[in-house]
Amino acid sequence: MSHNLKNPLLGAHMLISDGFDKAIEKGESINCTAIQIFTKSNRQWRAKQITEKEISDFKLAWKNSSVEVVIAHASYLINLASPDKDIQKKSIEALAIELERCEQLGIPYLVLHPGSSLESSIQDALLIVAENIDNALEQISTKTNILLETMAGQGSSLGKTFEQLAEIRKHIKHKEKIGFCFDTCHAFAAGYDFSNPKSYKIMWKHFDDVLGLANLKAIHVNDSKFDQGSQKDRHENIGKGKIGIEAFRLIMNDKNLINVPKILETPKDKDLKEDQINLKTLKKLIV
Repeated sequence: MSHNLKNPLLGAHMLISDGFDKAIEKGESINCTAIQIFTKSNRQWRAKQITEKEISDFKLAWKNSSVEVVIAHASYLINLASPDKDIQKKSIEALAIELERCEQLGIPYLVLHPGSSLESSIQDALLIVAENIDNALEQISTKTNILLETMAGQGSSLGKTFEQLAEIRKHIKHKEKIGFCFDTCHAFAAGYDFSNPKSYKIMWKHFDDVLGLANLKAIHVNDSKFDQGSQKDRHENIGKGKIGIEAFRLIMNDKNLINVPKILETPKDKDLKEDQINLKTLKKLIV
């Protein structure tokens, strides 16, 4: 389906606890055209193999639904920059497994938090992340690409600046496998200002210069509980946080972002009421 501002690629993160196919059904039930899922428990290293039935049920549900795009998010346990060699090894293996699961399910993008430097210098940590992404990619033949996510800068987390993400990609051999995911809450918390037309234009020019707008493959649309530059990663419902509704109006009306899926990761209960409210809020901003 062709997209325009009135018909955005928009949706939310959906749980897979009832099955991969049910995540599609949940997304469709609230009129999502794009969703994000975990391909396994995001709090455990291990994962049961996906069965052929799970794969076929998921693909059939997806094919017959209004959901056009599915992206995946990698486990929060993965830290490719960990000073603990055992954690590094587990992280490489876990990333390779998640890429394999995405390949099985036909999911084109896997969003990845770059990790935390902990004991290393930031520069050394960025190089370690790049090397370990290559290590994971070389374990599996996959069409799935990795999307490095913009981060809030909490603690020693990597990826709070566009330059840090660019440095990781620069040192990856398989650059064609690397894109980016822009998280509004994280970028705001990291200090980026996109709250008015002027600052919005400046920020995206900066993004394009450093990372290339063509490499932007997903946006997480989240408001922020904390102020700009707080370096605190706490998502809030759209219009209820500190970013300001104007920033979301600019995103929803940006012709350069029409084909970039926009995914909510905002607080919600199982009935998805909050998702419905947030989606409605975002759609009402389109002029």
